[in-house]
Amino acid sequence: MKRFLKIYLDKPELAAMVLLVFLLVIFQVKSDGVFLNLNNLRGLFGILPEIGLMVIGVTILMICGEFDLSVGSVFALMPMTMAVFLADGMAFIPAFLIGMAACAVIGFINGYLTIKYDIPSFITTLGMLFIARSLTIVVSGGFPPLLPNDLPNWLFTVFVGPGDLFRMSFIWFVLVAVLASLMMSRTNFGNWIRATGGFLPAAKAMGIPTARVKIACFMLCSMLAGFAGMIQVLRLGSPLPSIGEGWELQAVAAAVIGGTALSGGIGAVLGGVIGAILIRVIDNGLVLSQVDANWFKFAIGFLTIFAVVVNSWLGKRAKAIKVET
Repeated sequence: MKRFLKIYLDKPELAAMVLLVFLLVIFQVKSDGVFLNLNNLRGLFGILPEIGLMVIGVTILMICGEFDLSVGSVFALMPMTMAVFLADGMAFIPAFLIGMAACAVIGFINGYLTIKYDIPSFITTLGMLFIARSLTIVVSGGFPPLLPNDLPNWLFTVFVGPGDLFRMSFIWFVLVAVLASLMMSRTNFGNWIRATGGFLPAAKAMGIPTARVKIACFMLCSMLAGFAGMIQVLRLGSPLPSIGEGWELQAVAAAVIGGTALSGGIGAVLGGVIGAILIRVIDNGLVLSQVDANWFKFAIGFLTIFAVVVNSWLGKRAKAIKVET
């Protein structure tokens, strides 16, 4: 038991992994074997990157000690901005870069205002949530622009792999997750993020540029949300202004379920990825198990509270126990 608690303290995402395996077994049984068949997994993996990429950004920002509630609106604003320029005849790459630049600007504003005026990021990004959503509707002119037919959709939406199990978007998701994990575990910047979120005064005393670290994390979070939104729009074929509504809360929930501490400094990209998978598994599993879909939000809310309580209790127990070597 002591050694288990020590392992948990070092790897809080393992608890989410155990829960994921448990739910996979439950839904496989309740769905009479349908849940893990090829067709259902293809659908599950096909939409996972759209929430998963957002969760990666939110997880990194939470480890840095901040929140971003505007990611759901940025999720819609980036592809809408890109679509407007595409409709005016601009090529895909420059339109994509303009959309990503808009995300970076929003992330910079969130970070700058939060740090410059010592405002809780919850408030800053709550305001930006409404601003970005309104801008999305204004930019669209009330009617979603038509996407050109010559877009490189195959880069993001075509099915690949054995049995066409994965979309290309899943490959992008895995690539981003791996790079983000390496950044957090193998670079000085990753150490700066953990130090900044873990204990800000100590990080400043060590000479870490905490303000720039936080702003960079805000920008990364917004850009990943915008990239995820573009993938969904290319899959759906239309930039709807309403996409991403409420997803910011699901992203925070996924990060928390994956073991990311609300106070910052503790967490892992892998935990966020597992949390995102859990949310999609629960959503899909409830439907296949013929459970009323209205229980989905209840399940996510319960798991979020449960994860916070369990993580807090296990963390305190682990720190109080000296493991024998």
